[in-house]
Amino acid sequence: MPEEDLVCIKFRLYDGSDMGPFRYSSASTVDTLKQRVVSDWPKGKTIVPKGANEVKLISSGKILENNKTVGQCRMPFGDNIEGVVIIHVVVQPSLAKSKTEKKIDDSPRKIVCSCSIL
Repeated sequence: MPEEDLVCIKFRLYDGSDMGPFRYSSASTVDTLKQRVVSDWPKGKTIVPKGANEVKLISSGKILENNKTVGQCRMPFGDNIEGVVIIHVVVQPSLAKSKTEKKIDDSPRKIVCSCSIL
């Protein structure tokens, strides 16, 4: 694989720490990057993604789409003098209800008006 087809990417986590840099082919998808982030997630972090669907990758203020390739995202990556692209990682846990979550009573209520009409 030619050297110019490789992109060097470093992932910046929520606490400012970094993962990488890793080299990816320009044909690699954003979903592949997300899977790598999840599989190599550092131990001891308070927030841990359970899957790639809980991870958002952001470059130059744009959320990268799963089906796009690194080559297609190159414009938002911009030209980096050091040769390493930094992508920010945001973890959004799924909204599945947990046992400790407070139950919300959303049943309809009867409203009683105690107004007097003159």
